[in-house]
Amino acid sequence: MLCYIQCLCLVSPFPTLTPCQGGPHCLIPIHLCLPFSLFGRSVNNFLITGPKAYLTYTTSVALGAQSGIEECKFQFAWERWNCPENALQLSTHNRLRSATRETSFIHAISSAGVMYIITKNCSMGDFENCGCDGSKNGKTGGHGWIWGGCSDNVEFGERISKLFVDSLEKGKDARALMNLHNNRAGRLAVRATMKRTCKCHGISGSCSIQTCWLQLADFREMGDYLKAKYDQALKIEMDKRQLRAGNSAEGHWVPAQAFLPSAEAELIFLEESPDYCTCNSSLGIYGTEGRECLQNSHNTSRWERRSCGRLCTECGLQVEERKTEVISSCNCKFQWCCTVKCDQCRHVVSKYYCTRSPGSAQSLGKGSA
Repeated sequence: MLCYIQCLCLVSPFPTLTPCQGGPHCLIPIHLCLPFSLFGRSVNNFLITGPKAYLTYTTSVALGAQSGIEECKFQFAWERWNCPENALQLSTHNRLRSATRETSFIHAISSAGVMYIITKNCSMGDFENCGCDGSKNGKTGGHGWIWGGCSDNVEFGERISKLFVDSLEKGKDARALMNLHNNRAGRLAVRATMKRTCKCHGISGSCSIQTCWLQLADFREMGDYLKAKYDQALKIEMDKRQLRAGNSAEGHWVPAQAFLPSAEAELIFLEESPDYCTCNSSLGIYGTEGRECLQNSHNTSRWERRSCGRLCTECGLQVEERKTEVISSCNCKFQWCCTVKCDQCRHVVSKYYCTRSPGSAQSLGKGSA
């Protein structure tokens, strides 16, 4: 039986605390508590004080958060900023939160992840109070097709995602409003990437009429969609004094441009990104020294193949080749019945890393991600 745990997820997000043992009132699987705890104290407080019915969704919320984290790491694997763990706090920290385009992506992909998993679970019948969206069934959708089947219930997924993720923002300052906007942009991305799936009907497969329904796209497509939005994110100009005000009364204002209907699906940010080339412990930036990059790799995109220049050369570092011996299965043969036997082959591969030039005192980082 899968052990569930209540303490780590409802008591503290701090990793130094030891979680208690699972008991009769456990809520979330142990292996999901770390990603769920990244949501911080605000969700913990909501779970304690909010409607008990919503405890049903906590495991799905944790899975959604984990999906968002993993997708963020995939999308930025070969970028100077690579979605480090210390950047994944979604809770409100007065005066310590950044308002960069990276923050906007974290909020959007996390919100999308929670909505995605909740919607999937709903359509699969995992929740008693929800199922497929049949609100359009029987209606004409277009020439030669009607709505039918089991459409994914994005309305329900959006409502629960908004309930959990948006509850983290307690402030009314520009940063909080920016985060709420990007949370919504993430949920809109789930809708924007949905696909229509159809089944043919008719004599002898003539497909004279089709029944169609809406399905969620693969989550990777949502990640690609939001990464494109990140690249085109809109900066909202504002007075620096108001940004520094944090959650204080001075900061209670709304950047109206951010909430124009034409920009509701766009990611927005308030501050330029710092220099991610160079290590800066006060900002929680690790720098790119020691990072692996791709060079002369097959089956990689042009952007990935240029990662050594982006991570190393442009950051004042050199590219160092290291030979590594790798053991992998080879010469696999099927044997009756029914096993596959393989040999263990050794071969040398080249890996490339960003290293400091001999005698250099400090990497010469330029620009940001």
